[in-house]
Amino acid sequence: MSLKLNIATLPILFLLASVANAKPAVFNIVKKYGGKVNEDITLPLSNAWKDACAMPGQSKVVVPAGTYRLGPVQLNGPCKGPIELKVRGTLEAPGDLSFFKWGSWVSFERVDQLTLSGNGTFDGQGKSVWGKYNGALPINIRFDFITNSMIRGITSLDSKQFHLHVFACKNVTLFHLNIRAPGDSPNTDGIHMGRSTGINIIDSKIGTGDDCISLGDGNRDILIQKVACGPGHGISIGSLGKYENEEPIVGVKVLDCNLRNTMNGVRIKTWPASFPGIASDMHFENIYMRNVSNPVIIDQVYCPWNQCKAQIPSKIKISEVSFKNIRGTSQTKEAVKLLCSNEVPCENVEISDIDLAYQGSDGPATSQCTNANPTISGKQNPPACSLK
Repeated sequence: MSLKLNIATLPILFLLASVANAKPAVFNIVKKYGGKVNEDITLPLSNAWKDACAMPGQSKVVVPAGTYRLGPVQLNGPCKGPIELKVRGTLEAPGDLSFFKWGSWVSFERVDQLTLSGNGTFDGQGKSVWGKYNGALPINIRFDFITNSMIRGITSLDSKQFHLHVFACKNVTLFHLNIRAPGDSPNTDGIHMGRSTGINIIDSKIGTGDDCISLGDGNRDILIQKVACGPGHGISIGSLGKYENEEPIVGVKVLDCNLRNTMNGVRIKTWPASFPGIASDMHFENIYMRNVSNPVIIDQVYCPWNQCKAQIPSKIKISEVSFKNIRGTSQTKEAVKLLCSNEVPCENVEISDIDLAYQGSDGPATSQCTNANPTISGKQNPPACSLK
């Protein structure tokens, strides 16, 4: 499999290219709306967005270079034409949680043909709250019901919780992102995604205290390519099955990625004692790992903090999964673990060309398989399940 770009991305790129050739109406938050460096621009940005969104044709809201304070904002549509928010400066979130009346800092909702660009930084000021509050904390940037759009070049820094949350979106490409938080920052997933279709995450660097990328239920036709992950918990599908009526997750490709010093590598996880569900057509190929714990793992007994009935099997059906050309070094002896459900065993799992070295004193790397009978080909280090 040598796919380099999701075919669903092409119409978006052509669309954005044609939009780029037009001359947009520009709404500069400093020149037109009174925004000032080192001051709060919540009102100037909100007013600029409302005016731009109401104008037919292409529009662009510009935040020039400089550092600005920004309170929670909702940048909603639908708009009357394609709209771009170009952030060239650094936006700083409030450290005081009393400012937040909803669960995110910057949110976009129901916008078609959105571009978020400009190489600017969204600084969530997470260090002010990490470890001090047990409740839900605000997400840096949230995208709900966004279609035919491009998010490119931005930096998300030190979010209080998830950095980017993508929900119910369709045909969106996230390109050349830089997402950063310390490895010990709690619950700071880089990109969390739910119930979205045709999403592409390409050529990005993500290092946080939780999953670099996590996919919840209902996602379809997802491409993750050329992502550098670490520190963090790896690239995860799930956890699945905790809630009733979760939607199937179908069609995920993770290609050409690099993971370093992460708690997990590429992972599919479901709760035991779960509600029924489906996860299928998931493929991981050309992955390099360095000092990664649990490099390759299907975990259908996922039970953090013993918050479940681990003795009751998962009812999430996992099928059509491949792990190909995965190489590097493992921090744990069991480099490959396929721990499938004994009620709905994994089906049509393929393992090909695995080379994961373990340098521990307790011997070379091993693999573990339960309720899985994978098809095996190519190099197998450690020896695959049926070759023991």
